Amino acid sequence: MVLVAIGWASHWGGDSFAASMSSQRVILVGPVALAILAALMVLERLHPAQRRPIFARGYRQDLIYTILNATIVAPLVVALSLSFAIAARKILPWIVIPRIDFLPRAVVIALIFVLMDGCNWLAHLANHHIQMFWRFHELHHSQEDMSVLTVFRTHPLIHVSYLITLVPGIVLIANGAVPITLLVAYAAFVALEHSNTNLGFGPLERMFVSPNYHRIHHRLDGRQDVNLGFALTIWDQFSRRAVFPTKDTIRADTGLPGRPLRVEQAAQRPRHLSVLATQLVAPFRPLESRRDRTELPPVPQ
Repeated sequence: MVLVAIGWASHWGGDSFAASMSSQRVILVGPVALAILAALMVLERLHPAQRRPIFARGYRQDLIYTILNATIVAPLVVALSLSFAIAARKILPWIVIPRIDFLPRAVVIALIFVLMDGCNWLAHLANHHIQMFWRFHELHHSQEDMSVLTVFRTHPLIHVSYLITLVPGIVLIANGAVPITLLVAYAAFVALEHSNTNLGFGPLERMFVSPNYHRIHHRLDGRQDVNLGFALTIWDQFSRRAVFPTKDTIRADTGLPGRPLRVEQAAQRPRHLSVLATQLVAPFRPLESRRDRTELPPVPQ
């Protein structure tokens, strides 16, 4: 809240909050984004990794999170992003690189994209190995009915940990900015990898994250601090955290062992709104009050 207050007091650094909000909604639920989500939902029915009812409990719960993200979380993310950029430029003005005339804009955009993906990977790693972060991130891993909408199944405050992703854009802002079209494509790609789709990329999987590759990250049995990549698998390969799909992993069950977090599949009735409230409050409750404690995965030696 302090960060948001800084942005508000600074009038968002001269940027238009309304324009940024509009861009955020285009990325999340704009016409192109919705068309892509609809196409991926059809693909899930045609070629699923696991057979699920068309109105599975997990799908309905994730739809609630999708609505929550589009209405309430989106303004928070915009406020956090603008405020973080303002604070970074004020506290560390030297990190902004002046315009480099000989550097083509396309190269700058590609560089920002790759570095942004790397920062997403670092934040994701921290979410798995820092207890405070994990308590917010485990909500995302609680889904037992994976679908394209699972990408929205996140705690609103987890976005604080991903603010580091803005750093490459801040550093290179004088040389160009990532166009919204590329951001929509990036968001769609991340949604695809969460889909309940039996889809691999063959040799390209050595570079790009596929649904079959990312499902291993969400599997119920085994380590979940592997396959952390958002779009590129290279970060996992460099850190020896890449586990490539096999016939056994494609249809692996997903979720949290022991269900330490209340989930919609656990009771006779789903009680979606009650589950939502419990999940959002869970990170703030003492560990001892939970039915089971989710242990963080071991750090590889």
